[in-house]
Order: sequence, then C-alpha cells, then structure tokens
Amino acid sequence: MANTTVKVVHDNIQHRQSVGHLVEPAPNKQQLDLAFTAALTAPDHHRLKPTRFVVIENNQRAAFGELLAQAMQQYFPETDPVQIERVKNHPFRAPILVLALTQIVEHPKVPAYEQILSSGAAVENFLLSLQSQGFATMWRTGAVVESVALKAALGLQAHDLISGIIYVGTADKQLPARATVDLAAYVRYWSAP
Repeated sequence: MANTTVKVVHDNIQHRQSVGHLVEPAPNKQQLDLAFTAALTAPDHHRLKPTRFVVIENNQRAAFGELLAQAMQQYFPETDPVQIERVKNHPFRAPILVLALTQIVEHPKVPAYEQILSSGAAVENFLLSLQSQGFATMWRTGAVVESVALKAALGLQAHDLISGIIYVGTADKQLPARATVDLAAYVRYWSAP
C-alpha cells in the first residue's frame, strides 16, 4: 500500500508540466478549494501565511486583460502598442486565472526571502493538487507583475509581490514525456575536509 502511494505521488510530480494553451473544463470551486487547501500547507516559518490567491473567473478575463494592459502602459510607457494588445489578450489563454500574491510580513525571525520561498512552495502545492485532479496549468509572471499600479489594484503594497499569474484549465494536447534528469549534475554529497 505505501509503495503504491509513493508511486502515485511521484508520478504526479514527474508528469506535471506547464501547458501554454488551456481549454475547458476548468476546475469548479470545490476543486479549486482543494488545491488552495493544499497550497496553504506549504512550509511557512512562524505560520505567517504570506501567500494569498485571487481567482479571475472566465467572465472577468477581459476586464483583467484591460487592467494588465493599463498597468503595462503605466509601468513601461515606451512599450509598443502591439505588445500592449498582446498583454490584454493573455487572460484568454485559459478559462481561469489564479494570481498568487506574496504579502511580506515584517518579522524579526522570518526574513522576506523565506516568505517568498514559502509562497513558491504554496504555488507548487497548488499546481500539483490541480494536476492530481486532472487539470493543467501554466505559471507565468512577466514584467507587468512589477507594476505598482497593478499591485495597488490587487490590494498590495509596493514591496509585496505578484508571485505568479497561474493559467488553469485542461490541456488541449498531450505533451511529450519529460526527459530523465541526470541527478549527478545537480546533486552532491558534502563531507568534512
């Protein structure tokens, strides 16, 4: 039994890949809540819970695209209008978008970088939970996430982060299997001199 569970967990991790174009069906509220619950179990020093999520549902994608375009124009006024129009259409890459936000908490024992890492772990748990439920995702950011105007529109302070714009839905095509990783290139065992 334990070996079967381990295999299922590891298969889920190994098969998770980013998918650039996603279609219906998207997860319903109950499925999203299961993924948010998994996300909020990520390692979190002093349980500060710096991660927040904002769901952009299907019927809000155009309005969110407008917000992204406005933020891009304000933050990068020299941006080519073609690029602005492209950014405006980004939300239509998936039926649902989920924004992962990191609200940095001032704490004497928990530096900002630990809170950022915690938020990254929360996003990974979120992605893996959705993968295990049969959905696909793409975790993106881009220059627009640095926009103070966009942060303000989402209720964030300038020092907070938009850690990801996560596109959620169903893969419209089967991706090739991931290549096997040569662990020797990435892992070494330390020993005292």
